Amino acid sequence: MLEPADAGAGSVVVVGAGVAGLSAAHHLTRAGVRVLVLEAGSVVGGRMSTEKVDGFRLDRLGRPLLTSYPELRRAPGLDGLVLRLFAPGVLVHSAGRRHRAGEPADPRRARGAFSAARAFATAPRPPRGTRPPLGGPVDQARLGAALARLATTEPARLLARPELPVGRALAARPLPARTLHGFVRPLLSALLCDPDLTTSSRCADLALRAYAAGRLAVPEGGADALPELLAASLPPGTVHTGVRATAVSANSVTTADHGRLPCRGVVLATDALSAAALLPGLRVPGFHEVTVVHHAAPEPPLTEPALLLDADRLGPVAHTSVISQVDPVRAPAGRALVSSTVLGPPPTDRELRLHLAALYGTSTAAWEPLAVHHTPRAVPAMPAPHDRRRSVRLVDGLYVCGDHRDTSTVQGALTSGRRAARAALRDLGLPAAPSGNRPEETRPVDEAA
Repeated sequence: MLEPADAGAGSVVVVGAGVAGLSAAHHLTRAGVRVLVLEAGSVVGGRMSTEKVDGFRLDRLGRPLLTSYPELRRAPGLDGLVLRLFAPGVLVHSAGRRHRAGEPADPRRARGAFSAARAFATAPRPPRGTRPPLGGPVDQARLGAALARLATTEPARLLARPELPVGRALAARPLPARTLHGFVRPLLSALLCDPDLTTSSRCADLALRAYAAGRLAVPEGGADALPELLAASLPPGTVHTGVRATAVSANSVTTADHGRLPCRGVVLATDALSAAALLPGLRVPGFHEVTVVHHAAPEPPLTEPALLLDADRLGPVAHTSVISQVDPVRAPAGRALVSSTVLGPPPTDRELRLHLAALYGTSTAAWEPLAVHHTPRAVPAMPAPHDRRRSVRLVDGLYVCGDHRDTSTVQGALTSGRRAARAALRDLGLPAAPSGNRPEETRPVDEAA
């Protein structure tokens, strides 16, 4: 039971137990600050939630992580995180076929035209009279070499580029049209949850660099494994669920059922709309709408743990995967879990099944619908120009964080939480504790394991 005495003049109250708030709580706690985390919902995690249905684990948003996210190693509390990896690259469905694309070349051997020529000489030729929808071996080799170079490019160089909507910026890039439309655009739409590619080209470049430098992955057991791990590794009594804040100031939080809690500082770590309701005047961004549909299949329609994109945009599904092939604990034995993301409102069952049948090349008549998770304001938009380091300090004692203050990714949420904690520590006159896990502690599980 939460009591006003649980806070105190020397404590910091974090409002919101999503990824950003839990990150801030960890950085404050490690510096010796007494922290109280208040969450209006019944569980931690915010949009990183997972529904359990008949032995299936169904993510609400279904956004993959990237193993190259620095905050997965830097954030305290994530040393026990286990990631399940997708197969390298992605599968792209185009012109009625699936094609593997987007595997970065070995940077030690990626030398542009030379690598492309060698790949062309050794690759199998397509049947006479056919035109590969994603380009031939030379295009694929050049793409791999470009991704390898991008993986080692300093972020500062990417951020120095002119900033445009990424859809316009891509048109000026020296990429073959088939590579651009068959791989880059559908991949960025999936990573950014932005079907029209209005996102800042700088944010898109950072996302593409993260893809090139790492692997697509999901937390073992469901998306909620990450925030639950953060919450569980905080000191006992830190996190309180079912507590709704009705007002905040630099030295107190007023709650609906527990009165006023005095404190020395407040970190507001809710979603953007809730933050603006508590602090009128805060900027509220636009949002991308996302629907995730989960099906149980009697057998996996695709045996490899791949992310499947639709390059031709012939139906509502932007990307899909047999997620139980990536993370087997998400489905009971003998069943397959297919999770599909629509960047928009829920489609009809018929159009969804027809599209999935085309993407997987099999009938979906026996697939059982498990859940439809529709989130109208799922992902904060990042149109150009976008300030990816918006101030987290409002006044001395009052701070705000979340993916709406950085980039609208898990990386951005964790980063904003760390930045808010450090701003609070500066105002408190306290040094920040060293952060970071050893790289091997964020353990990806090899897909062959």
